[in-house]
Amino acid sequence: MINYTLKIENLSKWFGNKIIFYKVSGEWNKPGIYGVAGPNGSGKSTLVKIVAGLNSQSAGKLEHIVDNSPVEPELWHNLTGFASPYIVLYDEFSALENIEFIFKIRGVKANYELANELLSHFSLYHRRKDPVKAYSSGMKQRLKIIAAVMHSPPLIILDEPTANLDNEGKDRVYEVVEKLSNDTIIFLATNEKHEIQMCEKTINILEHKRD
Repeated sequence: MINYTLKIENLSKWFGNKIIFYKVSGEWNKPGIYGVAGPNGSGKSTLVKIVAGLNSQSAGKLEHIVDNSPVEPELWHNLTGFASPYIVLYDEFSALENIEFIFKIRGVKANYELANELLSHFSLYHRRKDPVKAYSSGMKQRLKIIAAVMHSPPLIILDEPTANLDNEGKDRVYEVVEKLSNDTIIFLATNEKHEIQMCEKTINILEHKRD
């Protein structure tokens, strides 16, 4: 298991005169489930996108650390998995082709055993060769979760992970999250009460506002 630490210090984001969040700090170096909570539009998605390297902060410091050495930002994508309803899949590709492509761009050898296990868990195995454009929104969301976790990163960020899912789909996500949290740092950006209760510690984004 990778000796991994995520460290943020006084992380802040603003657009013009509008402050999204202000001086968020924390350090995570142990596997578990951690939360970023707040109502829709509060800034929690912005925060986790910055942590994943998909957006930039306005101020503050962010480090992904392996074996006590900071990792260069261009390599963060190898340390993280990210899923959200607004991530776009390749609709013309099948589920398997999407998975193969993601393994390829990460430079990681495809683990078909794990991919098939996840496809089966999320009831997508029998549709694995169908083009994603034929999938329902719930099926696409389940495939996005698979894409986030299949390369076994030390940090997994799930932004509104159960959006578009029925109760069975939500339970499948929670089973995977609970299992992976034994060896992985998992962030849930959510306003769902049950998901917040799953977290050992939660950042409330509303506590980091400033007039």
